Amino acid sequence: MERPITRATSTRSRWGAALAVLLTLIGLVALPSAAVAAEDDPYRISGNVQLEGEPLEGVEMIVDGPGGEQIAVTDEAGQWFVGVPEKNADYTVTLNEDTLPEGIAVIDETGEDTSPNVREVTVGAGGRVVANFFIGEGERNTTPFIDQFFERLVNGVNFGLMLALAAIGLSLVYGTTGISNFAHGEMVTFGALMGLLFAVGLNLPLLVAFPLAIIVSGAFGYAMDAGLWRPLRRKGLGVVQLMIVSIGLSLALRYIFQMFVGGGTLQLPNPLSDVIPLPGSIILTWMDLVSMIISVVVILIFALWLTRSRIGRATRAVSDNPSLAAASGIDVDNIVRIVWIVSASLAGLSGILWAYFRPGIKWDMGTSILLLIFAAVTLGGLGTALGALVGSLIVGIMVETTSLFGIPDDLKYVGALVVLILVLLLRPQGILGRKERVG
Repeated sequence: MERPITRATSTRSRWGAALAVLLTLIGLVALPSAAVAAEDDPYRISGNVQLEGEPLEGVEMIVDGPGGEQIAVTDEAGQWFVGVPEKNADYTVTLNEDTLPEGIAVIDETGEDTSPNVREVTVGAGGRVVANFFIGEGERNTTPFIDQFFERLVNGVNFGLMLALAAIGLSLVYGTTGISNFAHGEMVTFGALMGLLFAVGLNLPLLVAFPLAIIVSGAFGYAMDAGLWRPLRRKGLGVVQLMIVSIGLSLALRYIFQMFVGGGTLQLPNPLSDVIPLPGSIILTWMDLVSMIISVVVILIFALWLTRSRIGRATRAVSDNPSLAAASGIDVDNIVRIVWIVSASLAGLSGILWAYFRPGIKWDMGTSILLLIFAAVTLGGLGTALGALVGSLIVGIMVETTSLFGIPDDLKYVGALVVLILVLLLRPQGILGRKERVG
């Protein structure tokens, strides 16, 4: 049962709104100075150099294009990569034949290419492109499909786990309040920006900066609920009106972010950028591995909290039936407040990990994956946290593997949405959702 609106409640709402604005402005005002220290390039060109299926170490690769010339050297697995500053741009990749073993040269089987050691590549909307080189006389060394598949599969799982952190929070909010929060993408961006503020702007150690960013993200979620969502719920607004408010809030926050940080790409410090030696063509950095471990650990902790703790069980009860939960003595308002804090904290962590996966931080980075977050939640089943995890993994793997089947990188998000449509045609409630009676 809803409690009556009192002067104290109204005061808390005003303080909540003020805190939300204050957290946003204080963080963003400090960010322009952080942008100066962001020097790494956000997009990636990578590849393999092999001789008759064996990796070649120490081969020099020269990448020329926007941002100037860069040089990379293949590691013991024959892998190399460089960061570049722009996407939707053309680059020239040159293999320095002077660094090849004696008697080895890059050849073209057709005889039509006069410079087979040079590749022209385009970094598309996905921000990554691969340039492999085939070395040896009359031998074309291609990367086997199975190696490419496992490389994309690993990236897909990494992306899916990061996506799951945001999707679980969105699913919790929907389950307990019925709100389809279109501003959830901005909560992801907010977490990344707070990480940038503490790690770069204030130059704190990453082990201090990122937990602080997550805490501030949680405080931002609490302030948004106290200052905006709770008062609107008490006024009796329906879910459609609340959804429209969330769209307006999304637009407002997005352009506030742009006003303070500009349209460029900022970078978080990355002390774990070294590539892990792995078999085949899989390119995985230590940061990618740490990101996946953090995601799995946080998801497991969240699952234990949701299933074993008193508040977690109350959250599930409110998600199942808010009226019955209130009649059973559960403080629904308090549970919803906790859900907003948890949801915003998970979104903040997701934003930090997304900034490393993209890589880079932009004012609209959360918006770019908002549709995928909604797709994951809907695919898994609305309002179910486990469904959000399952849906996120499916979406992440689909996004990263579709290019193997002839779909251009610029359209790789489409494959995930096609799967969503097909699943909903066969099972409208989603993979783990429950059927509901209408009428």
